[in-house]
Amino acid sequence: MTSRKGDLTVAAPNFASAAITESNRHLRTLVFPLAQWQGMLDAAANGDFSSYLAPIYGRMLDSSVIRSALRNLWALSDVEGAPSRLLAQAAGCEILAELCRVGGAPLAPARGGLAPWAERRCLEMMRARLSEDVSLDELAAEAQLSPYHFARMFKQSVGVPPRVYLTRLRLEKACELLELTDQSVTQIALEVGYSSSQVLARVFLKHRNMSPTDYRRAVRDPVRAITIPQHSTASPAPMRAR
Repeated sequence: MTSRKGDLTVAAPNFASAAITESNRHLRTLVFPLAQWQGMLDAAANGDFSSYLAPIYGRMLDSSVIRSALRNLWALSDVEGAPSRLLAQAAGCEILAELCRVGGAPLAPARGGLAPWAERRCLEMMRARLSEDVSLDELAAEAQLSPYHFARMFKQSVGVPPRVYLTRLRLEKACELLELTDQSVTQIALEVGYSSSQVLARVFLKHRNMSPTDYRRAVRDPVRAITIPQHSTASPAPMRAR
């Protein structure tokens, strides 16, 4: 079959596939190891995940949901480097759920959010482990939910997906350290979970429109501090009273 720019094709597992591209085009492949993902989506598709995907293998798909998820994944990877487990798993949940929906799976809409105790414990875990590559599985286990249901219920409760909230927490902590300590930018980057000062600089440029060094200079100069650009994703939304 012939595809156009931006087309999506689902390849069947355990079968060899080949693609021929023109010299001026690029092909990106996203792989889901079934052993790791089967249980997650079985929870969403009433235990029948594989049967809903079978009819769409080899088909060209036009899904705005998947395109959006992939654009966000590639864009965040360009800024932060190799995607964290939380980012990769969250994007995978969204993409596979949409594939099941296209295949006819009766996916129930998300109803309600996390229980107050579960939300509190998950946010505490994210704050305590900023420097680590926390996974969606670990957060879901803390809330005693499947990763698929946890990701949807977290967004219902907090307003944004887990990966977005984690970025907010990291930026909030990085700003605090830049303001109150003399740690190097590299030390701060590692402490908040980024692999290098360059990655932290790219995140700062995206969300603060300045470098970490410029931010530090500005907040330590009362006159310049007034002009610090604000961004809606720079710090987490306040916790609601329970």
